[in-house]
Amino acid sequence: MGYYIERARALRPLIVKAVESLDDADALDGVELFERWHPGMELTVNHRISHDDKLYRVEQAHRAQEGWEPDKTPALFTEIAKPGEIPEWKQPTGAQDAYMKDDKARHNGKTWESQVDNNVWEPGVYGWDEV
Repeated sequence: MGYYIERARALRPLIVKAVESLDDADALDGVELFERWHPGMELTVNHRISHDDKLYRVEQAHRAQEGWEPDKTPALFTEIAKPGEIPEWKQPTGAQDAYMKDDKARHNGKTWESQVDNNVWEPGVYGWDEV
């Protein structure tokens, strides 16, 4: 048994390198292959990490710290959704997570489509059409 554990540890760097080449759709099928978020890790822009069984893309380079978990800091991370899945609307915190024209979001039981780029407005207020 010890041989297999040591072999798995030896192969881990190759697996980490290989998953970086996956597109988002395939990456979502293997979220557990990505490094788990933990305080102290150095994160670079576009790096993908896992947290609470979800996959996130880093939006700003930083050192991870307590309280900056991916689900709590949308300015630092964007959750990667399955292709074709319409995510629940989240209030953008800046240009890095603003909605672009034709982006779709669910909000208050309805599906909306952004009619403008860099949309930070709540659906139903400005810049969205119900679809």
